[in-house]
Amino acid sequence: MPTTTRSATPTRAAPVNVGWIALTALAPAVWGTTYIVTTHLLPAGHPLFAGLVRTLPPGLVALALARHLPRGSWWWKSFVLGGLNMAAFFPLLFVTAQRLPGGVAATLGAIQPIVVALLAVVFLHEVLSARRVGWGLVGMIGVSLVVLGPAASLDPIGVFAGMGGAASMATGVVLTKKWGRPDDVSALGLAGWQLTAAGILLLLPALLIDGVPPDIDAPALAGYAWLGIVGALLSYSIWFAGIRHLPVTPTALLGLLSPLVAALLGAVVGGESLTPTQLIGFAVALTALVLGQLPSPSPRKDMS
Repeated sequence: MPTTTRSATPTRAAPVNVGWIALTALAPAVWGTTYIVTTHLLPAGHPLFAGLVRTLPPGLVALALARHLPRGSWWWKSFVLGGLNMAAFFPLLFVTAQRLPGGVAATLGAIQPIVVALLAVVFLHEVLSARRVGWGLVGMIGVSLVVLGPAASLDPIGVFAGMGGAASMATGVVLTKKWGRPDDVSALGLAGWQLTAAGILLLLPALLIDGVPPDIDAPALAGYAWLGIVGALLSYSIWFAGIRHLPVTPTALLGLLSPLVAALLGAVVGGESLTPTQLIGFAVALTALVLGQLPSPSPRKDMS
């Protein structure tokens, strides 16, 4: 008697949801402003305090607006996700930026889609898509063409922090997809749980290690407000809503927008024109980002 296996009958790929892709892309685009805001507006040398301000106040605002506290297992899940997506990611991001040239740091961050694709196999039991891993590699090459310069150097601690930050955020993205959220809780509420949990985790390290910067002026307040309200409260609400509606691996490819936006803002603020190599890198990275959203072609059914 012939036997069939469940894997021999693939499910039809879902159509591309252009609306949700466009909306979700706003989050990493906003995150691309972090570097320029940090370097031009915030007091130097207080990365943990900046992470605290970016998480705890907007998290409390989100809790007040959503009016939902975690229940049951969502208490510890909120701390796990908040720790991975924010409390660990933000300090590692600052360490990377301090110890590596911006181009090297951005290129290391661009490995996140590849890490997400691998983790999705472990946590979500998805079939590894060589096609999307390939587009992740192409996107990483495109980003490197945009941001890497001839003077790029490697610092072991900076490289470790950059890879650790990408792995932390990638794990948080995959677990966010795996755990979803309760039906009666909005994306704003989920963002509030994670931001507040991250702020609690950062509170003591920020106050004991960094302390409160003594020179917080009006531009610094504006920078903190941008990172907290737009760069955290709004962007993470959009990001978590997008993760709920989109496949996780192509969603991670949208993260390529962050280093591209950062490089573009750096050129605009610095009054520099982009080189032909950088323009080619932009085209390569954006091509990988767009084509990586397309579903993989379904293999033919085995009728034997």
